[in-house]
Amino acid sequence: MNIREQQQEYEKQTLAGWATKACESRGRQKPMEECPYRTCFQRDRDRIIHSKAFRRLSNKTQVFISPEGDHYRARLTHTLEVAQIARTVARALSLNEDLTEAIALGHDLGHTPFGHAGERALNEVCPLGFRHNEQSLRMVDRIEELNLTYEVRNGIVCHTGAKKADTPEGRIIHYADRIAYINHDIDDALRGGLIRVEHIPGHLLDRLGHTHGQRIDTMVTAMIDYGQQHQEIGMSPAVHEDMLELRAYMFQHVYHGTGAQSEEQRARNMLRMLYAYFVSHPDELPPDYFVLRTRGEPLERVVCDYIACMTDRYSIATYKKLFIPKSWNKIED
Repeated sequence: MNIREQQQEYEKQTLAGWATKACESRGRQKPMEECPYRTCFQRDRDRIIHSKAFRRLSNKTQVFISPEGDHYRARLTHTLEVAQIARTVARALSLNEDLTEAIALGHDLGHTPFGHAGERALNEVCPLGFRHNEQSLRMVDRIEELNLTYEVRNGIVCHTGAKKADTPEGRIIHYADRIAYINHDIDDALRGGLIRVEHIPGHLLDRLGHTHGQRIDTMVTAMIDYGQQHQEIGMSPAVHEDMLELRAYMFQHVYHGTGAQSEEQRARNMLRMLYAYFVSHPDELPPDYFVLRTRGEPLERVVCDYIACMTDRYSIATYKKLFIPKSWNKIED
């Protein structure tokens, strides 16, 4: 047996009965010769990490638009925190850690510049609608054509929304995503002075933990305990209710109507103007997006593709180039 086949045998012997084994994958959209030393899910993880979309996450807003400081989260650091939490749960439950990591690393590849503000802007102006989870799947399928396995693609598109992923590894990401952003956004909000520890409901801190690490540990432990008892992905009801209450607190006091979000309307207006411009001037789209048009893709969707692929700073630079007058000097005779 080659190294990949040995790893597949090891999965059969060590993973839980309800885990997703690489040898049982439903495969890819296009046939691909197997790697001799990586399973299909390990290969998917590597293809995601080496993609352009993954690199761009380092310059995309997580929550706070254009923060001053080196320690605020970006979309990339959020993604890495989700992957760490998800891998911990998968390992503890003897599920497929490689599949879990691949889904976690790919779940936000379709996010717009300026985070959910950008997502809302494109959803408002595009008649076809815009959802970042659907765009993440489109990113790996149509834009970069990574040709990932069904299980990774399904986990990416189902990480948010009502539809649950088909695999337990995919269902982990739904919870890991929330655990990560609730807790790191508290950390960032405290650092930015938007909230103070004494403002957070005391009963939630008493039950979930008074520090960033304690709260994550409480929530992760609640997932592991639930999985061991039920052989399904979930969280003990009491901790889940507390997590949702803490999430509601963050929406009320951080995500909506705070000083950190004072620039959100400007960001949304900017992306709406970029959308309108490129719908009216499709000939100015980069060549890669002309290719999508030649495949019969609707112009509105291709323009969303282009804008969603932008980083924060590139979208600002494009806006300045198109809409801000340039200074000039008179040429002397």
